[in-house]
Amino acid sequence: MPPAARVYLEQGKSWVFACALDWPGWCRRGKGADAALQALVDYAPRYAKVVGAEFTASPIEVVGRVEGGVTTDFGAPGEPAPWDREPLKGPELARLVSVVEDCWRAFDRVRSLVPAELRKGPRGGGRDREEIVAHVREAERAYARKSGLRLPPGTQWEVQRARLATVWRSGAADDRWPLRYAVRRCAWHVLDHAWEMEDRAV
Repeated sequence: MPPAARVYLEQGKSWVFACALDWPGWCRRGKGADAALQALVDYAPRYAKVVGAEFTASPIEVVGRVEGGVTTDFGAPGEPAPWDREPLKGPELARLVSVVEDCWRAFDRVRSLVPAELRKGPRGGGRDREEIVAHVREAERAYARKSGLRLPPGTQWEVQRARLATVWRSGAADDRWPLRYAVRRCAWHVLDHAWEMEDRAV
C-alpha cells in the first residue's frame, strides 16, 4: 500500500481548503472540513490525468490545521503552513517543480480545446477563455515576485514560466513565500482555472 498522502486543512469562516502537501495542485475547498476532504478525494482521478502514473490516490492523513484569512474566505488558499518550512532540495524539489510543469501543460491543453466564449455562471463568474488566460498569466507574475524573481513587463509567458521554474529548481526562496508553498500555490491556481474552463465549456 502506498504511503498516506499528507493533507492539511486551511480553515476560514466561509471555506475550508484541503491541501496535499506533496502534490502541488491537489487542493480543493468545501463548506467545512468534511466537504473539503471529500472534494479532494473526488478530484483525485481528475488530478491523476494531469500528473500521470506517478500519482496514486493514497489514503489521506490529515497532519494538521492552519487558520485561514481573508484570502481563504474569498475562495483561495492563502496561508503557508508550518510544513512548508521543511527543507526542500534534490530529487523532491525537482519532482514538485515538474508537477507544476504538468499543470502548465494541462492548462495549455485545455485552452487549446475550449471555445473562446464560455458558459456563464457562478463558477468563475463571467470571464471568457482569454480573460482567464490573462488572469493566470498576471497572477504568475505576482507569484514570481513572491519567489524573489522580478520579471520585466511584457515578458513572454513561456519565458516567464521557464525563469520561474529555474528559480524554484535552484532552491532559492523568498521570505514572503516558502518554496514548497510557492510551488503548491501556483499549481493550485493554474489547475483550478484549467478545470474551470473545462467545466464551463459544456
